[in-house]
Amino acid sequence: MLQKKWIAAVCTGLLVGVASPALHAETPAAAQAAATSPDDLINKLSNEVLDSVKADKSIQAGDMKKIQALVEEKVIPHVNFQRMTSSAVGRYWRQATPEQQSSLESEFKTLLMRTYAGALSQVKDQTVQIKPSRTAPEGNEVIVRTEVRGKGDPVQLDYRVEKANSSWKIYDVNVLGVWLVENYRNSFAQEIGANGIDGLIAKLTERNKTAAARR
Repeated sequence: MLQKKWIAAVCTGLLVGVASPALHAETPAAAQAAATSPDDLINKLSNEVLDSVKADKSIQAGDMKKIQALVEEKVIPHVNFQRMTSSAVGRYWRQATPEQQSSLESEFKTLLMRTYAGALSQVKDQTVQIKPSRTAPEGNEVIVRTEVRGKGDPVQLDYRVEKANSSWKIYDVNVLGVWLVENYRNSFAQEIGANGIDGLIAKLTERNKTAAARR
């Protein structure tokens, strides 16, 4: 039950299945984020994607091309995926070669993208309510707290966002009290400890190929 709520909330929160913003040019959406508050950014992003999903039955059915287009347009400009990946890998990130780091980012992105595709069909009548935020002492990092409401109990969904230059970027998500990066860091550390960084890359690659074959 916790896993189902976790996936549905991440889907509603629009944070899985994204690519590194460093690989993309500044978009109008990203430029707009520079002039908005973190609360406004999360509220606008959540509602725009929710509306897009609810209006498109092929997205609800898991159409990967449409999902990718939606993520490209709405989500990617607002996520620091490189920080998310390096934080999930933890202390082993510095030990990885640039090629290994690139592979880890790519496979982690694919993993999250597949999760996103599977979760989209669960979006029905959910709405997102913004709660009071918590700002770090230095002022350039904020936890935006939200609550996803639909059928059943409300789901806590919080975002860690950082100010990069003049824009706010998401780099972690908390669903039902569990931070996404921390959750993956534990399993990644176990895999690296047993089989090294290449072992983690191979594990992620195998998992992604298996998921793709099932589609």
